[in-house]
Amino acid sequence: MNFQESRTAFLADRARHEMKGAYLGRVSAYLPDEWKTNFEMAMDAQPALFTDPSSAVPAMLTTLIDPKVYRVLFAANKAALILGEQRKGTWLDQTTMFPTAENTGEVSSYDDYSENGNAGANVIWPQRQSYLFRVMLEYGELEVERAGLGRLNWVTELQASAALVLNKFSNLTYFYGVNGLENYGLFNDPNLSAPITPALKAYGGTAWIVNNQIKATANEIYNDVLSLFSQLVAQSDGLIEGEDKMVLALSPGSAVALKATNSFNVQAGQLIKENFPGIRVETAVQYGLQSNANNQGQQAGNLVQLIAETTEGQETGYMAFNEKMRSHKLIAASSSYKQKQTAGTWGAVLRQPFAIAQMLGV
Repeated sequence: MNFQESRTAFLADRARHEMKGAYLGRVSAYLPDEWKTNFEMAMDAQPALFTDPSSAVPAMLTTLIDPKVYRVLFAANKAALILGEQRKGTWLDQTTMFPTAENTGEVSSYDDYSENGNAGANVIWPQRQSYLFRVMLEYGELEVERAGLGRLNWVTELQASAALVLNKFSNLTYFYGVNGLENYGLFNDPNLSAPITPALKAYGGTAWIVNNQIKATANEIYNDVLSLFSQLVAQSDGLIEGEDKMVLALSPGSAVALKATNSFNVQAGQLIKENFPGIRVETAVQYGLQSNANNQGQQAGNLVQLIAETTEGQETGYMAFNEKMRSHKLIAASSSYKQKQTAGTWGAVLRQPFAIAQMLGV
């Protein structure tokens, strides 16, 4: 069958093919017999590849970078919530003095000609030293632009890190002060009274919680807090009363025990609040037992502090700084930048340490 015959045969069959769903487009003939033996017209198989076999598109083209940056979380800074925070002086000041006056005097029996008896005052000047600390921000132009490819504002991230590090260290000094200076914290001020020991519990030991299980009853927990208050009364010679504003500071783990209920379905926290209406509870991880996850905690056990906020109108103490965050000038190099940021701390300034009672081992 020659080409013309093949064409005629195909045109005759076209309608039948289309009825069966075969639309052949530009095809106009069957393959003639003579073409079947013409190897110059054969559709030879493709020769071997000169390039590597296809491996689809690059993986980066099918990778999505989430525009929302997720942050690694750290324990909250709680020291300033416990006693409040104040600025004292400026970063120029290295020492601060706190005038403390004690009224003195004695009386004498009256006589028209007697001039005995006197009134006086004894003034002392306790001191605290400040500590300045800093961090450096350094970044290059290429570094910043490459981070931008990952949808990160690198300079902003470094600034946030600087603020975080400075605040974390300030918070640490508020609890522990600075070694080698007259700079003390809420835990180690030399004028604090020694911690008292919790009462033995029916379960055994003195702890409120053992292996994440509450082992002290609500009444036992309340009685421990009552012992702390009794210590405050003794230390203040009765100046502190149950209606005064107070802070019960403890670890987040110990605070869970305040949810324990007694046989009347009353929580330990409710018992405390009912009998001390001016009390508030603040938590900080530094009150908890030291561990690999909490290297700022207590070595000897969980600590609890009961703090009277004021006594006869005078504040018990406060956390103090002389510079919160000072950003120094930006220094530009050929293709990079650096900047120093500085902060300063006085630690915890406890004006009336007798208004703080401590209990170790709950």
